[in-house]
Amino acid sequence: MATFDDFVKLDIRVGEIIKAEIFEKARKPAYKLLVDFGGEIGVKRSSAQITECYKLEELIGKQVLGVVNFPERQIADFMSEVLVLGVYSEQGVVLIQPEQPVKKGDKLG
Repeated sequence: MATFDDFVKLDIRVGEIIKAEIFEKARKPAYKLLVDFGGEIGVKRSSAQITECYKLEELIGKQVLGVVNFPERQIADFMSEVLVLGVYSEQGVVLIQPEQPVKKGDKLG
C-alpha cells in the first residue's frame, strides 16, 4: 500500500501545452509535447501516447497535469522530462485537466 508520505513526494503541477508534434520514432503512436509549467519549472518535454483521443491542433493551449519531479526518461531519441497524466479508457488515453483554467505551475494537493 502506498502511504500519504509517498503521495506528497510527487510534485504534480498544471502546465499548458505550447507545442505538439508527431513522435515518428516512438514504438507506439505518440506525440512529442512541450509543456509550459511557468515560474521556476519552465518548459518541459514529454512523450504522450494520446493519439487515439487527440489531434495535434486541439492540444495547443490545453492545460494538463504532469509529474515534474521524476527523472528524465529516454524514449527512442527523445528525452522525456515530465510525465503528463491521463486515464486509460476504452477510447484511449484521456488527459487529466483542471475543471477550470488555473495558473501555470499550480500544484495538485
